[in-house]
Amino acid sequence: MRNIIQHKQLFFWGVFLLLSLVLSFVHYRVDLTSEKRYSLSEPSKKLMKKLDFPLKVKIYLDGSLNSGFLRLKKSTVEMLEELKVYSSKPIAIEFEDPSSVVKPEEREKHYAELESRGLTPTNVYERDNDGKIIRKTIFPWLEMEYKGRKVLVNLLKNIPGNSGDENLNISIIELEYEITDAVRRLVNTSVDKIAFLEGHDELSEAATYDISKSLSRYFQIDRGRIGNDASILHPYKVVIVAKPQLPFSEKEKLIIDQYIMNGGKVLWLIDGVRLAEENFSVTGTSPAIPLDLNLSDLLFRYGIRIKPVILQDVQCAQMPVNVAKTKEAPHFEPLPWFFAPLLLTSYAHPVTRNLATVRSEFCSAIDLVGENQQVSAVLLLATSDNTHVIGTPTTVDLRDMPSANDKNYFNTGYVPVGVLLEGNFESVFTNRMLPDSVVNISSIRPVSVNTKQIFVADGDIIKNEISIVQGDSIYLPLGFDRLTGLQYGNRDFIENAVLYLADDEGWMQLKNKTLKLRLLNRQVVYDQKLKWQLVNVLLPLVILAIFGFVFQLIRKRKFTRS
Repeated sequence: MRNIIQHKQLFFWGVFLLLSLVLSFVHYRVDLTSEKRYSLSEPSKKLMKKLDFPLKVKIYLDGSLNSGFLRLKKSTVEMLEELKVYSSKPIAIEFEDPSSVVKPEEREKHYAELESRGLTPTNVYERDNDGKIIRKTIFPWLEMEYKGRKVLVNLLKNIPGNSGDENLNISIIELEYEITDAVRRLVNTSVDKIAFLEGHDELSEAATYDISKSLSRYFQIDRGRIGNDASILHPYKVVIVAKPQLPFSEKEKLIIDQYIMNGGKVLWLIDGVRLAEENFSVTGTSPAIPLDLNLSDLLFRYGIRIKPVILQDVQCAQMPVNVAKTKEAPHFEPLPWFFAPLLLTSYAHPVTRNLATVRSEFCSAIDLVGENQQVSAVLLLATSDNTHVIGTPTTVDLRDMPSANDKNYFNTGYVPVGVLLEGNFESVFTNRMLPDSVVNISSIRPVSVNTKQIFVADGDIIKNEISIVQGDSIYLPLGFDRLTGLQYGNRDFIENAVLYLADDEGWMQLKNKTLKLRLLNRQVVYDQKLKWQLVNVLLPLVILAIFGFVFQLIRKRKFTRS
């Protein structure tokens, strides 16, 4: 009997050791959260296996932090630890607290040095135990170094209109995308190319300087005319048409069309109306007529019509207006500028998810047309529910501004301004004669491979302002409002749009991750603060005392009987 027991024990320990040995070679992780917050996507796992050199990460979000930023820091470390599991090379993580410098002068100098490198600080105002408001300067950034190259990652999303808790939650949701995006830029050795079209009085290189600088982190950016070579656009992942003012020739339309038929992607930023904006500063008025770019048949076949209208919206940017009376000194006050709608962004798509409103200027509207069942449409940008549509031809008078409370005037809502189309597009040149002098084309491809295009009925959303200071040109950030100091979502929208069009691996889908925001009721917390403090402090002691009493009672009875 004793031998049987011993054999069973030996068998048990043998099986246990064998399983331990096998499991040591098997990588298996289980995420038990309902939102799968600790699960990496397959593209992220494959990316980390591409590392062939150790990765160094320095986190500047450190020191005395409130609960919200501590949560962001903890989530950042957890994400890096998860990436480390799948990495083919070590990932070294270190922390730096910029505010740890004791002397104020040296600390401010260190802050300035970090800012000069692009690490924008965030000021947090909190009350101390005495009720005084204190300001803390934190740097919600991390820096990655790989093979001597460094990339900065902004951990904090700051969307105007959102509460601090909402912005922190969005920041945590997008951690995987932001961190792996930086790793991709460090690891990738080949650089894709994109192109801005020229030759139709499009926006200049200076007017698109800021977005070009932003996109240059990912792409090689070229600019040029189409010419007569049908293959000239083939090397480019994305082509950008930024506010053309002159018509396209049939030859140019054919080259763009066949580029799309072969899988090319285009970001169209097109006005529907022509304005003489230089007249506004002189007379305050301008004629407004439909803008004919000779693209209507091309866009119509793809499923889009740019309507020749101008949209006004109560949800708009502001403009300084001289409100002084005649013969009085000029006095400017910010007033609603209804011709600059702040466009709503769709929460349902990664291009516009968690994006601030996008500032437009004299934007038009988009209609979906045609019945191509192989093309799907997604609304990306729209006006608010208080919109007015001005038909053309007409005369725009800046002095004739309606009241924001006039519901009879602002009687339209949610007018589409930006749309994404995906699928198999039909060529407008099917059964047509080919334009003369086009080379490197033998036949027309009638239907495209699966591809995508984004259409926006406003060219100004990609245009940055230029300020002249002492004879030098200063390029302002795209979407920055000098009057209010607000940063709108224009740059993020254009960048996301181009990245989505160029994305063949599904990276942008990481932006679709969700994380439910479970906030405490602040009023209940305030009212029951003392109660829960006592529960958390005293309850464990009471439980420990009861356990000790019961344990001693049982022990006493046991030994008394014996």
